[in-house]
Amino acid sequence: MTERRGYEIELRAKGRRLEGYAALFGTEARMAHMRETIMPGAFSASLAGEADVLALVDHDPSRVLARTRSRSLRLSEDSRGLAFDLDVPDTQAGRDVLALAERGDLGGMSFGFVATDERMNGELRELHAVTLYEISVVCAWPAYSGAFVQARSLFPSCPHRAYAERAVRIAELSSWA
Repeated sequence: MTERRGYEIELRAKGRRLEGYAALFGTEARMAHMRETIMPGAFSASLAGEADVLALVDHDPSRVLARTRSRSLRLSEDSRGLAFDLDVPDTQAGRDVLALAERGDLGGMSFGFVATDERMNGELRELHAVTLYEISVVCAWPAYSGAFVQARSLFPSCPHRAYAERAVRIAELSSWA
């Protein structure tokens, strides 16, 4: 079963590009009956393979923003988490996401995965390895809280230049099949 998790994290609009983190290591999420955290290196197998990872809006496969196969989505792991950089298409979904990012109205990022190495430590689920299928820009509420979403204009003199920060507390998001 594919699971989805999200974060309120740093997300930047730079011209027609978005960049930020789709997942953070060591950040705890609270689910209905447990807590969950992602361990460093959890995405390494997915990033080393030939899988085609999509960038979507709200996990909706009809709203594709980018993909690794076409190189319009670039993913990497660093000490902080799963970093992404994507070229936003000139589509309705792309224009909507950029407008919301520039205003600071996006909820954060999320990702769809299947756990391939998970360990339970009491009520704490540790994700040591996952198969990554997609990352998503989340317009409302991601599951992991405690970080922020930020939009930046590439053009400092632009009248829409805004360094918007929002911290939103999220109780929980359920897994979607």
